[in-house]
Amino acid sequence: MQQNYKVNELFQTIQGEGFYTGMPAIFVRLQGCDVGCAWCDTKNTWDIDPDKQAPLSELSDHSDQSSQWADVSAQGIIDEIKRLRYSANLVVITGGEPCMVDLRELTTLLHEFGFQTQVETSGTYPILVDDNTWVTLSPKVNMRGGKVVLQTALERANEIKHPVGREKDIEQLDKLLAQLPSTQDKTICLQPISQKANATELCSRVCIERNWRLSVQVHKYLGID
Repeated sequence: MQQNYKVNELFQTIQGEGFYTGMPAIFVRLQGCDVGCAWCDTKNTWDIDPDKQAPLSELSDHSDQSSQWADVSAQGIIDEIKRLRYSANLVVITGGEPCMVDLRELTTLLHEFGFQTQVETSGTYPILVDDNTWVTLSPKVNMRGGKVVLQTALERANEIKHPVGREKDIEQLDKLLAQLPSTQDKTICLQPISQKANATELCSRVCIERNWRLSVQVHKYLGID
């Protein structure tokens, strides 16, 4: 049975976070999220309003914080990428919370067409993706939605990119990592919340101490999508 995806926007830019920072990327942002992060910068993707459905062509090739969405098949997403003649090889599937839906058909088809795929998730839903998909888990702990980070999500993640504002956030990450037998096969990134100076200093210090990676949301400093 064909899986359709509720696409909020589709555009090409530079990946500004985590392992793939600096790489040209095609972002496919999906509508729908019930995690409830207070600092979320895409709250427009939380609700799926039937009255906001629109054609994908009206939502692609720009990012405008709209709550509109298009109901699109995996092939339809690839057809739109082709129509726009995008040059990036990396497709980033984000949200919202993209893992609220089964992403195996989309990620597998993208690979068949020669793309790399990355999924950015909170880890609060099962991660159903192609085996070759790079999974970036940005764990969300004690958020308004009451979700918990799944053990299976921690195990599947290639990269754990943790939002940090205070020391307690480092402590939360340590508790999550303690659930894993090893982190040797995972990239650990700390990402200062809202580019705040104190959070950035904290993340920098801990990354140096532990040989982790700093993720500073380069796209926000550059003023690009």
